[in-house]
Amino acid sequence: MTRAPLRIGTRGSQLAMVQATEVAAALTAATGHPTTLVKVRTQGDASDRPLTEFGGQGVFVSALRDALLRGDVDVAVHSLKDLPTTTDVDVALAAVPTRQDPRDVLIARDRLSLGELPAGSTLGTGSPRRAAQLHALGLGLNVVAIRGNVDTRIDKALRLGEVDGVVLARAGLARLGRLDDVTEVLDPLQMLPAPGQGALAVECRAGDHDLVAQVRAALDDPETRAAVTAERSLLATLEAGCSAPVGALGEIADGGDGDELWLRAVALDPEGRSQIRASAAGPPDDAVGIGRRLAEQLLTDGAAGLYKERVS
Repeated sequence: MTRAPLRIGTRGSQLAMVQATEVAAALTAATGHPTTLVKVRTQGDASDRPLTEFGGQGVFVSALRDALLRGDVDVAVHSLKDLPTTTDVDVALAAVPTRQDPRDVLIARDRLSLGELPAGSTLGTGSPRRAAQLHALGLGLNVVAIRGNVDTRIDKALRLGEVDGVVLARAGLARLGRLDDVTEVLDPLQMLPAPGQGALAVECRAGDHDLVAQVRAALDDPETRAAVTAERSLLATLEAGCSAPVGALGEIADGGDGDELWLRAVALDPEGRSQIRASAAGPPDDAVGIGRRLAEQLLTDGAAGLYKERVS
């Protein structure tokens, strides 16, 4: 008997399709179950407005979740950094696959690094987090907001000359085969990534217990899940939306007595004039607690007063 294919819901952008194709291929390889991709148009895809104007999280997520809950798709694939930190009891985060390198990168004219760009050079980014951290470096750069898919943003720097460079996530460029365009990989000491950056989220309906178990067994990476759980716990405790100028990175390291989860975070004002940095560590099975305690430390140090204009 022929098995009906699993319907994999995805945004229609090139990057989203590549990500969903990766997930579909891994599911088929692990389970033998055929798959088919279903494109879903989201609110964020339908507008060129800055994401901060949408007034909340989930701009790239809610339409996919709606399709999942209507039964139009069986599985939804997201960039994990886009997921709201609030819980939807009808949706299960079935798997967090192994994370790509979460760092940000610079793509600049003449293959210049950040330090080589002359003061007054214009850098494009759609991320308040990246903009604030670029300002905080004190390099005299002019940071402007841009949107569009990866190719469009790269073209603005390398082909059209509208900006001198753009800052993007390395993970997306890796998935698209465009790492050759990268001028510089930015050290997290300069630029902490967004919580969840580089990771994917694979969701199913919470009631589809067998499918959730299959997807988790096939795709879930416990170390990645622990790291992004800590990052998202921090973001939730800060009550900062995914567009707030907050960066965080969790990493699993050998702590001598076993694995330890290290979490670093930064909160900034939108112009990068003030910033608060902190770090914490603990066992990976306490990822939620590590994120919460580090956020509470940042709040005690005054973090909310820096990004409150970005809180949704």
